[in-house]
Amino acid sequence: MFLKVNRDEIIEGLQKSANIIPAKTGAAFLRTIWLQCENGNLNIMSTDSNLEFMGSYPAALEGEGLAGVQGRAFYDLVKQLRSDQGELTIRTDESDQNVLVEQKARKYKFPVNDPEWFQKFSSFPEDNTVYWSGDFLHEIIDKISFCISDEDSMEAIACIYMVPREKDGDKTVEVCGLNGHQFAMLNFVNDDIFAMLPEEGVLIQKKYLTELKKWLTADEIELAISNKRLFFRTGDKRETFTLPLSYYQYPNYNNFLARLGDDNVSTLEVNRLDLVDALSRVALFNTDSNRCAYFTFGESEVTVSAQGQETGTARESIDAAFSGDMARIAFPTRNLIEILNHFASPTVKFTLTGTEAPCGLTGSDDKDYNVIVMPMMIQEETYYTEENA
Repeated sequence: MFLKVNRDEIIEGLQKSANIIPAKTGAAFLRTIWLQCENGNLNIMSTDSNLEFMGSYPAALEGEGLAGVQGRAFYDLVKQLRSDQGELTIRTDESDQNVLVEQKARKYKFPVNDPEWFQKFSSFPEDNTVYWSGDFLHEIIDKISFCISDEDSMEAIACIYMVPREKDGDKTVEVCGLNGHQFAMLNFVNDDIFAMLPEEGVLIQKKYLTELKKWLTADEIELAISNKRLFFRTGDKRETFTLPLSYYQYPNYNNFLARLGDDNVSTLEVNRLDLVDALSRVALFNTDSNRCAYFTFGESEVTVSAQGQETGTARESIDAAFSGDMARIAFPTRNLIEILNHFASPTVKFTLTGTEAPCGLTGSDDKDYNVIVMPMMIQEETYYTEENA
């Protein structure tokens, strides 16, 4: 293997490749970045045994071949080299035991990993592919993933769920995330994605979404699905990112969604940013034992309050439109702030089904986006002073 390449041509590919390999733990073959000279390009490949990345970049080849190097160290070196100091020469020695990296008077040597460690990477299916906006997919992940369980478990609630739905002749794609106390759902129309998805939908584990977001850009991507994997490829076909699909039974969320349509619900409409500001100040008075913001409703305002034995009390009133019979409810403060920050609408609407029942949030400028949060049980606390003792 012998090639010359500009550092800037490969540094992004090395970064994306290094992102998915374990830095220090795990088997040595999983910490490997594979360099392959083939058809006038340098292929950079890595896998953690689940995720796979392969990028192809232009280089001046003088000999083809394949070599694996310790991925993190190789990337860190190339990252520190400067492109204005000349091209990099990357080659294997005569015994194919080392990869030599040279830039003018700088010389570095990396031991070559056993070529038997190399596992063939999944081939991108060339049939039934769909082009899609990378920017929109990134937005979907942002709006849903914060509601997915962080438990690294083999269960559906640790996954994002994407399923085709047909209601009254309308075809939409439904994307959901659930963690037991929060639920987010986004619907969008895309006939090609609708036709590609299996009827039962697909599940992607949350831990893979983080790396997918790092790989995604705002540019158009090509998408394909096989029986076991989901494939993403850049529009110029130079980079491919693949991940495994999960196969669990996703919980039935229609029951608590249906409750939002009951006749006896209460509703609250309030300026989103005003509420976020108030909650941020109220959160300063939360403690480990009382993480709630208490909402007390009036016809034209909502009062938000918090209290803590060591921190004191906070109370703020905000203009709002309220209808219904509910007097008071409590939400986890930090969770509610996070939810509100995922909306873009100036005004948000709360649909309140009970003091300990699902509460839905929607916004007029956040089309087909719904978030549900579970309130917290209100426990009245009495704080004793020296006079009471």
